[in-house]
Amino acid sequence: MQYAIQVAIDSLSLGSIYALAALGIGLIFGVMRLINFAHGELITMGAYSLIIPSAAVIPTLFVGAFPWPLLIVSVVVILVIVALAMERIVFRPIRGADPATLLIASFSLSYFLQYTMLLVYGGRPKGIDIGSSLTESIQIGSAEIAKIDIVTILATVVLMLALASFMKWTSIGIQIRAATQDFRMARMLGVKANAVIAGAFAVSGMLAGVVSLLVISRVGALEPRLGVNMALYGFVSTVVGGMGSLTGPVAGGFAVGIASGIIQAILPDHMRPTRDAFVFAIVIVLLLVRPEGIVRLKSSKERV
Repeated sequence: MQYAIQVAIDSLSLGSIYALAALGIGLIFGVMRLINFAHGELITMGAYSLIIPSAAVIPTLFVGAFPWPLLIVSVVVILVIVALAMERIVFRPIRGADPATLLIASFSLSYFLQYTMLLVYGGRPKGIDIGSSLTESIQIGSAEIAKIDIVTILATVVLMLALASFMKWTSIGIQIRAATQDFRMARMLGVKANAVIAGAFAVSGMLAGVVSLLVISRVGALEPRLGVNMALYGFVSTVVGGMGSLTGPVAGGFAVGIASGIIQAILPDHMRPTRDAFVFAIVIVLLLVRPEGIVRLKSSKERV
């Protein structure tokens, strides 16, 4: 029972991070039908924004003396600004282009940001002490649970509730939801494309900032490809959950995270490095059985 509780908490924690990463990717896809591969670099930039550029293995923190609330706000604000700049400079001018052009632009932006960070900060991994106390464990019954897992789950729940309220009760949130369902019809009904797309990128940047802080608190090391793996799992989770909806990426993120945690727990020690092979095999089977993903769009049901 103790081991089962630990596996459940670990799986939920991992699923929470994947869900937040997937929601940032799925939100942009829902509005623009754009797969933003640069979302991974947003996550990486959030972590690197904490330090002063240097070649040191142990870098100097920009915000080392800041309290946690101010640190979180600083990273989130930086990534929201970067995400808005991405939309305005790169994607808005080519918004009407074919999907292949948007995809190439997304790839190009991803590599540009990645190598820019490599140029500024260097390629050597850097240790960083942010929230190291969260890696400690606390006793819950007979199980020892890492604080970072509890914080990750609670942060995700609070963020999801706040985002759901934002989407339901604010004007821009309602417009974003309408655009994810049918962007052309939403525009015909008076929804302003520039405001909706910019709002979606701003929310995506905010989510990337939270993921960045959670990941760096967990791993304690910086390197230029830090967010690439998160973006990959976020994209897979979006596809598994159902592209074009807002609930789909969240469901997919938790599904992939829980599957990863359970497989990690049941595999023998010598096979655990191959965990991802089993996870992606399950993803393939799931997509063969249900190609539209876990959450099926109402519009898709109506066309069948």
